[in-house]
Amino acid sequence: MRSREIWLALMALLLVIVFAISTLSGRFPQPGLQSPTMILQEGIHRNILLQIRLPRVVMSLILGASLSLAGLVFQTILNNPMVEPGFLGVSQGASFGAALAILLLGGNQTMIQILAILFGMGGLFLSMLLARTLDVGHWVMRLVLAGIAISALFSSGLGMLKYYADRMERLPTLTFWLLGSTARVTWKTVLPIIPPILFAATILLVLRWRLNLLSLDDETAHSISVNVKRERTIFLICAVVVTALCISVCGLVGWVGMIIPHLCRKVFGANTRYTVPASILLGGILMMVCDDIARVLFPAEIPLGVVTAIIGASLFIPIMSSFSRSSQ
Repeated sequence: MRSREIWLALMALLLVIVFAISTLSGRFPQPGLQSPTMILQEGIHRNILLQIRLPRVVMSLILGASLSLAGLVFQTILNNPMVEPGFLGVSQGASFGAALAILLLGGNQTMIQILAILFGMGGLFLSMLLARTLDVGHWVMRLVLAGIAISALFSSGLGMLKYYADRMERLPTLTFWLLGSTARVTWKTVLPIIPPILFAATILLVLRWRLNLLSLDDETAHSISVNVKRERTIFLICAVVVTALCISVCGLVGWVGMIIPHLCRKVFGANTRYTVPASILLGGILMMVCDDIARVLFPAEIPLGVVTAIIGASLFIPIMSSFSRSSQ
């Protein structure tokens, strides 16, 4: 137990270090790590650091922590290591709602967030509703299959929105946004989502020990006086909210919600008392590193979603291989 707490403390320290390095990393006035004295300078150097780079780093931290936390919640509640928001129609539903607001409601940030949450919850609700009508395999398998179908439905809707979007203005913006990026993040877009994400994440963090109980089968959970339906609903709603709000700002960024919980369970075990804070910390660290790679490493910036997909797929293969060996 003591070693786990030490690991969490080391991860928190690493998070602070990566945050500082990410804030000072950029292309202006030259590519690489900039001097901390820029904060004390007046003019363009300080403005770039505080008004452009800092909100982007903060958003990367929030994005990684939120998606990792949501992925862990879905995997634990559904007792399936293959589940993440993107597999249950949540991410695609939230993306469709946000894209709808971008195209039809003038890109109002508040409406983007509201529609992202509504359609994200709608995606999860439709997946669960469809899963009840299927008659193949276990409930979790039916839910994943239903989630794939609902995700495809929303993806086709996104395709229709892109087809009818204005090709000179809206289409390039929508296409780049769907690839996942923090390039256009400002304090104006970051600050409104921080309170609801903190509220939902705090609920998940404070009640994280209840996730251990929800990972049990329903009969066992009921036998120890757990209101499975109510608590499961609370956790799922909080997970959808943090996911949808991040998507409303940064677009689709995949793989993080699946990979990070796996890595945390390998180090801390299945106890959510440790895996929840570990997922928050490690998710934030990984996303800041990925954003640094996207904006600094290459001659031209590449979408963040592309970087997370490459790193996630590279980690997914050895993780699943070790998972298969351990289950034999």
